[in-house]
Amino acid sequence: MRRWLALLVAATTSLVLIALLVPMALLIRDVAENGALSRATVAAESVSVAVGTPDLALSVAQVARPVTVFLPDGRTIGAPATRSDAVRLAATGRSVTAAAPGGSEVLVSAQSSGGTAVIRVFVPDGELMRGVREAWLALLVLGLALVVLGIVLADRLALAVTRPVDGLARVSHRLAGGDLSARAELGGPPEVRSVAMALNHLAGRIDELLVAERESVADLSHRLRTPLTGLRLDAESLRDPEEAARMQARVDALQRAVSTVITEARRRSAGRESCDAAAVVRERVRFWSVLAEDQGREVEVALPPAPLPVAVGAEELAACVDALLGNVFAHTPEGASMAVRLTPHEEGALLAVEDSGPGFDPALLERGNSGGGSTGLGLDIARRTAESSGGTLAVSSPPGGGARVEIMLSAP
Repeated sequence: MRRWLALLVAATTSLVLIALLVPMALLIRDVAENGALSRATVAAESVSVAVGTPDLALSVAQVARPVTVFLPDGRTIGAPATRSDAVRLAATGRSVTAAAPGGSEVLVSAQSSGGTAVIRVFVPDGELMRGVREAWLALLVLGLALVVLGIVLADRLALAVTRPVDGLARVSHRLAGGDLSARAELGGPPEVRSVAMALNHLAGRIDELLVAERESVADLSHRLRTPLTGLRLDAESLRDPEEAARMQARVDALQRAVSTVITEARRRSAGRESCDAAAVVRERVRFWSVLAEDQGREVEVALPPAPLPVAVGAEELAACVDALLGNVFAHTPEGASMAVRLTPHEEGALLAVEDSGPGFDPALLERGNSGGGSTGLGLDIARRTAESSGGTLAVSSPPGGGARVEIMLSAP
C-alpha cells in the first residue's frame, strides 16, 4: 500500500509540475529573447540619431555589440555584414527583426538627406539564451524536490494507515495462537480505529465464552460426582465378590475417563501457559539418557545456559519431547546416535531432534500413521504442541542420512 500510494503521488505530482513548469520554462526563454532584442533595438536607435552627421562612425564604435550601418549610397559602416532580404525590407522604412546565422539581427531604418539608411545590430544566440539554461536547471531541481517531498509525505501518510493495520494483523495472529490477552491499540484513521474496537470486542467476547465454558466444566464435574459415587456404592453392594470387583474396576475406569475429559477441557479453556523450555528439555533428556546408555546410543545435547520461555505448558512440552525421543528409540536400531538441540529464535525457540537411523517417511505426519506398528500419535502430539503455541513442525532428512524433526515454539 505504501509503495502504490507513493507511485500515485509521484505520478500526480509529475503531471502537475509538467503542466506548470513547461509553460514557465517557455516563458523564461521568451522573456530572455525579448530582453536581448529590446537592448539591441535601443542600441540601434541610439545610432540612428547620428545618421547623416559626421559623428556616425563614432556612434557606431561606442556601441558594445556588432553594429552595421547600410548607407543609401551602398556603403557600409561598422561590422561587415551582407545586405540580406531583411536589410532590403528595412530599407523601405520598416524596422525588422529577423533570424540570422548564429543569432538574430535587429534592423532599424533611419532617414537621411541621401535616402533611407538601415542600422543592423546582431544579437548572438548566447545572448538570446543568457540565463535561460540556469533558470531551466533551477526549475528542474525544484520539480524533482517537489516530487521527492510528495513521495515522502505520501509515505508518511501511508505509514500512518498501514502501521495500525499491521498492529491489527499481529493481534489477530496472537489471538489465533491462543493469547486471549492480546488487544489492539486504537490508532490511525477512524475506520481503522473502528476495526480495532471490533477486534477488541471480539477478543473480549471470546474470553467471556471461555470463562463460561470453564464454569460449565466445573458444573459438569460437580454433577457427575454424585451419580459416580452412587454407582460405586451399588458396585460395592453386590454379593458376588468377582462381579463387585469387575464393576468397581469399570467405575474406576469411567471416573478416570471423565476426569481426563474434564481436565482436558479445563486446560483448553484456560489461558495460555508458559514454561522454561531449556529446563523441561534438559529434564526429559536426562530421563531418556538411561535407556540410551543401555542401548549404546551416543546422545548429543545442546541447550542454552539461560532460561528460554515458550508459550507451552511444561506438561505439554514434556509430552512432546517424550514423543519425539520415543520415536527415535522405537524406529531406529540400537546404537544409532541422536542429537537434541534447543536454540533461541527470533520468534521464540527452535527444538530439533535428529537421529542417524534409516530416515523418515513424510506420510507419518498424518495422525494414526506409524511405520513400526505403534499408535502413530507421537508426531501428531508434537505437531499439536507446536501449533498450540503458534509455531510449526517440520521434518527433513540431513545430508548424512537419518531424520530431523524441528519444532518452532513461539515466545509467551
